[in-house]
Amino acid sequence: MIEEGSQVPKFQLEDANGKLVKSSDFKGKKHVIYFYPRDFTPGCTTEADEFTKNYSKFKKAGIEIIGISKDDVSSHRKFCDKMKIPYILLADIETDVCKKFGVWGLKKFMGREFMGINRSTFLVNDKGKIFKVFPKVKPAGHSKEVLEIFKNI
Repeated sequence: MIEEGSQVPKFQLEDANGKLVKSSDFKGKKHVIYFYPRDFTPGCTTEADEFTKNYSKFKKAGIEIIGISKDDVSSHRKFCDKMKIPYILLADIETDVCKKFGVWGLKKFMGREFMGINRSTFLVNDKGKIFKVFPKVKPAGHSKEVLEIFKNI
């Protein structure tokens, strides 16, 4: 997994509207990059809902939120519409960005092993450096935790 103090890896992915979004679009801006396993699953829905509820506080503080999963653009569009998600969701179908951040790996669920996205969050300062990494995120309360850390820097 990418470490604190590292520069954000360069990437470009499509958002829920099919628009190409590049890591360089966030140059000079504070932002949160969170990786989540899948649209419409319970934990991912909780996490997305909490970031949505706190979005105005993030915007007021000048912080952008970016969610990334392996789901495609169509799934993200449906997820954004149903959950009223106002921030960016990016489709990493080939898992290239997940691998750059080191969040793609072996997972275990109900005795089964498989490859997938390990729920993780990266906080990025306005210089493009990752200053905080959450390698194992519990969705409930995470948005508030992230906001507090940004307030204290």
